[in-house]
Amino acid sequence: MSRSSLTPIFSERTIMTNSSSAATYQICLGVRLTPDRASWFDEMTIATDDAGHTLMTGVLSDQAALHVVLAKIRDMDLPLISVTRLDSA
Repeated sequence: MSRSSLTPIFSERTIMTNSSSAATYQICLGVRLTPDRASWFDEMTIATDDAGHTLMTGVLSDQAALHVVLAKIRDMDLPLISVTRLDSA
């Protein structure tokens, strides 16, 4: 069966987003970052609490920038607790 003979189940849609809007995010990790690991997140302000969590806060230019930070967290195998959008920048 050729590809051209297939009937599409879903039609193409355009999703409109305001992806160019900068926003402030706070990301909570379940570990304290060592200084060498913290350097991977230069775009974020990093603080730790007594429970051993790391709070990273910063203005990210758009959703793509947020996904870059989340990919770094994933690649470093860090335990992600939460991601919170605080406001639009």
